[in-house]
Amino acid sequence: MRARHRALAVVAVLLVAVATAVVPSRTGLAAPRAAAAVTPLGVPFLPSPDPLQVRIDSLLAVSLTVEKDVTIRLSDGTEVRTNKYTFTKLRIRDHMAVTQRANGHTLTIDVPDEGQLGGYDSAGKAETTVMWGTIDNICVLLIACHVQALLDFFGQLIPLTSGATHFQGTIYAIRTTDDHAALDSTDNPVHLPGTITVTSP
Repeated sequence: MRARHRALAVVAVLLVAVATAVVPSRTGLAAPRAAAAVTPLGVPFLPSPDPLQVRIDSLLAVSLTVEKDVTIRLSDGTEVRTNKYTFTKLRIRDHMAVTQRANGHTLTIDVPDEGQLGGYDSAGKAETTVMWGTIDNICVLLIACHVQALLDFFGQLIPLTSGATHFQGTIYAIRTTDDHAALDSTDNPVHLPGTITVTSP
């Protein structure tokens, strides 16, 4: 693996999610779009057609930008149009819960307190978190709740930094990287202290 990608860290959410994507069980959200240009995700697998349901009680998003109507390919060969959110840092201030139901199994990831995706490494270089999906609900601090459309609109124009609560998202993939890492780097851009459980009926 090349040096600049040595510190590539794929969130544990996705490592488990891809294992459950053997047989697609939801196709309603993902219709084939032959004419659309498909954006490569830059991850070593395709995301499941069964998206992750992500809830965060309180968060801080640093330097958020938004790209709307991005078409991505899923592991069952279908494509879906969604949004691409890019952060320098996504800090979980209080409780993140991730749930995915696919192929008769339920994946649950619970980060009860604080966590972080991205930020700055020990050399002061910015790390990057990219999230493909949609924000279903968010309350931006000191502004209002249910402002997803405003966030998406302004995020296309300028980088946004804001605290928020009551985040709910339907997420297909998350990738966090330290693009500037040296060969001897031990920086880890993913800090999600919590538990992962997989259950079946």
